[in-house]
Amino acid sequence: MIAHLSDPHLDGGEEARTRLRLITSYVRSSTVDVVLVTGDLADHGLPEEYVEVARELSFDVPTLVLPGNHDVSTPFRALVTAPGHGHPVHQVREVGVARFVLVDSTVEGHDHGYLSDETLAWLDTTLTQPFDGPTFVAMHHPPFALQHPVMDQWKLENPDALAKVLTGKPVTALLTGHVHNAITATFAGHPVLGAPGIRSTVPLPFEPTTGTLTDPHAHPGLAFHAYTPGEPLQTVYRYPRTA
Repeated sequence: MIAHLSDPHLDGGEEARTRLRLITSYVRSSTVDVVLVTGDLADHGLPEEYVEVARELSFDVPTLVLPGNHDVSTPFRALVTAPGHGHPVHQVREVGVARFVLVDSTVEGHDHGYLSDETLAWLDTTLTQPFDGPTFVAMHHPPFALQHPVMDQWKLENPDALAKVLTGKPVTALLTGHVHNAITATFAGHPVLGAPGIRSTVPLPFEPTTGTLTDPHAHPGLAFHAYTPGEPLQTVYRYPRTA
């Protein structure tokens, strides 16, 4: 059972902290095997924000985090054990029967995503290595447009290159964040499951407008992904109203 969180945007303020604690309290009261957070942990990428992140994302089960466009690689690395230094921050973690391939899709100093040739080669090699269990590929940017005039300026810029790597590979699902919406889709023959935004929600063009890009008053949410061998992966979305 995977608890999938995304985009808490902690900034040292009470509002962001309270919204995240609503979710983390719900997770701690649930039975999960791993917690995954798909980026934008900090709002400004400051070292002191990652101190808060480490404190707030403390669980009794393995906790996997990857960077988003608001994160900064060097201070982010204080949260993880990953090869290399600086940018990008790629990781491979095995938890129980599952393998998590955590891909850094960020471009430092920019909001859009892009996967370099080196990253794509690393991902291809990683996914080619035999593994007897489910493999989840996680990254911040979904590999397609949201059909949103602002958010789509910050999309993954080379999804076709990613599709070539993922096609035919034994990937159980692609888990994403960034767009502050619960999304489900398919890409290169695999499910794509995006977690809701914790800090805010982004209303889509067909919805009632709030007059701003984000709705900071929409209830924060999370996804639970349930994997059982031999059965379809199941995902449920929750928007808890009380801690």
